[in-house]
Amino acid sequence: MFEFRAKIEIIGINPFVFVPNEILKNILSQAGKEKGNIPIKGTINDKVYKQTLVKYSGEWRLYINTSMLKNSPKRIGEIIEITINFDPEKREIEPPKKFIIALNQNLEAKNVFDNLSASMKLEIVRYLSRLKTEEALEKNIKKSIQFLLGKEKFIGRNKPN
Repeated sequence: MFEFRAKIEIIGINPFVFVPNEILKNILSQAGKEKGNIPIKGTINDKVYKQTLVKYSGEWRLYINTSMLKNSPKRIGEIIEITINFDPEKREIEPPKKFIIALNQNLEAKNVFDNLSASMKLEIVRYLSRLKTEEALEKNIKKSIQFLLGKEKFIGRNKPN
């Protein structure tokens, strides 16, 4: 586990900190890659978090959301205590079984889903997997199939891309 202090900065509406280069090199080495999102875990001011390092505009950033640090957008300029380490734990979200069944019953929708970007697939699966009731799940699976067929709005989008 690596420790450092950093000043919260902002890009657009997103608070973030830069990870010191030596720590960043170690984490990238542990991850075995230098592209894509790098899963990490640690603490911010002694509060546990899980997050990903993201490279944006040529710079790796640790974005600080409000679940990691209360009122983070209002804390720009504050110095925070951070521990960070590569997180090798799988973070895949399994699609609900009823969604898989629905896709297998509609091959046109399944084909569209299978050809979506990984991030769009994750957005749909994450949304469906967080629903609390069977009724909400069934209703939203129907909406997602119609969305994949280009017939209905879903997850705030008019059609899949």
